[in-house]
Amino acid sequence: MDENDFTPDDRPAGARRVTLAVVLLLPIAMLGRKALTTLDHIGAIMDLQWQASLWVWRAATRRRVRIGRAALVSQLVRIGAQSVLIVGLVSGAVGLILALQLAPPLDDFGQRDKLANIIGVAVLRELGPLIGAIVLTGFAGASIAAEIGSMVVSEEVEALQAHALNPVRFLVVPRLAAATVSMTLLGVISSFVAIAASLGISTTVLGIPFETYIENTLFQAKLVDFLTGTAKSAIFGMLIGIIACTNGLKVTGGAAGVGRATTYTVVECVVAIIVADLIFTAIFFALKLN
Repeated sequence: MDENDFTPDDRPAGARRVTLAVVLLLPIAMLGRKALTTLDHIGAIMDLQWQASLWVWRAATRRRVRIGRAALVSQLVRIGAQSVLIVGLVSGAVGLILALQLAPPLDDFGQRDKLANIIGVAVLRELGPLIGAIVLTGFAGASIAAEIGSMVVSEEVEALQAHALNPVRFLVVPRLAAATVSMTLLGVISSFVAIAASLGISTTVLGIPFETYIENTLFQAKLVDFLTGTAKSAIFGMLIGIIACTNGLKVTGGAAGVGRATTYTVVECVVAIIVADLIFTAIFFALKLN
């Protein structure tokens, strides 16, 4: 009889055990392969960050090493200045939503005027930097990945290397620096726009006096809230820039690869931002900075 003539129940016990082992171990193998791929990608991101940091250090300590000022300014305009409107629009809408959503629950306790206390702290610590980072991810992060990926596909990066020009120095550093600086400023703008929008609707619709709103905000929100939010914004910007550049430089497969890099950049940036925010919050809580 041929082995294929056996039904599953008629197969030898050893064959059944092997089949069962394969079925049980296959998900573990797939999970392990995914974990190794993820760790390899994280390593590539950290290596690129290290190389970019070295070039920044060299530019700061050696006169002969320069980072193109024109390239940096153009990236600041494209990443930062052009994002101000959309970040302000989203942040203002969030400020309005928070005010309208928090007013009814606070009315149950007769504390509607404390709305300013809650929104001021929440926006400065968390929502301002988070909103700005997520908007910048879609607006600039995907664009950086697509731009560098297109350069890889069209062999422009290889052309730079052929002319002894380091791609990290001329492509990554300006975009990484611009993303970090822009996100730091956008986080501040996002926070103040959200608070201003909340102030506007609270004084005009919810009946909270202007002076009361300002006093409660200044009473509750401290300088440490602003500084922690600004620090988060800088880290978020750095994450967006380095993840986008890494995915762009790893593009393979032509136009389809550029599309995959853009998609991966958005997903990875959002996950990295949320995880970084969690880590920062835990650290600030342990240091009693909250």
